[in-house]
Amino acid sequence: MTRLVIHADDVGMCHGANTAFVELSRKGTISAGSVMVPCPWFPEIAEIASADSQLDLGVHLTLNAEKAHYRWSPVSSPSVTSGLIDPDGYFWHRVHQVREHAEPDAVETEWRAQVDRALAAGIDVTHLDAHMGAALGPEWCDRYIQLGVDYDVPVLITRTLGAYGPNNHLADVDEEAFAAFVQQATDAGMPIFDRVLETDFGRVRGEPTAYQDMLTDLDDLVYCAYHPNAPGPGEIEAIEPRTWHVRTDEYELFGQDEWLQWLGDQPFELTTMRELRDERRAANTNPA
Repeated sequence: MTRLVIHADDVGMCHGANTAFVELSRKGTISAGSVMVPCPWFPEIAEIASADSQLDLGVHLTLNAEKAHYRWSPVSSPSVTSGLIDPDGYFWHRVHQVREHAEPDAVETEWRAQVDRALAAGIDVTHLDAHMGAALGPEWCDRYIQLGVDYDVPVLITRTLGAYGPNNHLADVDEEAFAAFVQQATDAGMPIFDRVLETDFGRVRGEPTAYQDMLTDLDDLVYCAYHPNAPGPGEIEAIEPRTWHVRTDEYELFGQDEWLQWLGDQPFELTTMRELRDERRAANTNPA
């Protein structure tokens, strides 16, 4: 049977992202999420998650601040020579800019600072994944996997790069190069996902959603990188003026009782990243 993680990305980016993650997790239509530690609304979700052990929250390792006017900076106070920051002192807008400028040592230092801040805030970190796929860049993907080993949590990785939905930011990375990282993750006992599905940010406002079609004919282990966000005038609508409707439509759909019932009627099993983390830890503790 297919095991499916329905995941909320970009938690901590804004208040509406936090609201959506908490509400939908408690409803049962989101099974995990990950937080962007450098973002302004991290303290709110950290307070909520530290008080609610049922919330499944990982760290959405962040190297980019892609919005036009809503920006964030590293938490590790890097120097300009680190290559992590643009001339204005923020993360770069685009993944290719990070790959062109950032020093791998500085990237790893920043990632560790993000995970450590989440842990210090009381979050039971269940996994690591990659904002805009940046952590899968060949310049430091080996460090990404080793980070999961060091913190004893799964990292999100697929059997092939082509199966990783947000791979448009890594267009020049070939499968042969990526295969070495998949082998490293396999050797480390990481769960290897067959596919990562992603929110369709190209959907025109007013067009119907197609999530039921997306969640058919699935492989064994599938991860949905979704982005639900509660509406709020002056917040997500201002942060993301062209695509906010995609996020708020997800929030509305996933909040419906009919959607919860539909999920329950499907031939797949919802699983959590905490379950995958704990299975990996148990296997390492009691090897066959």
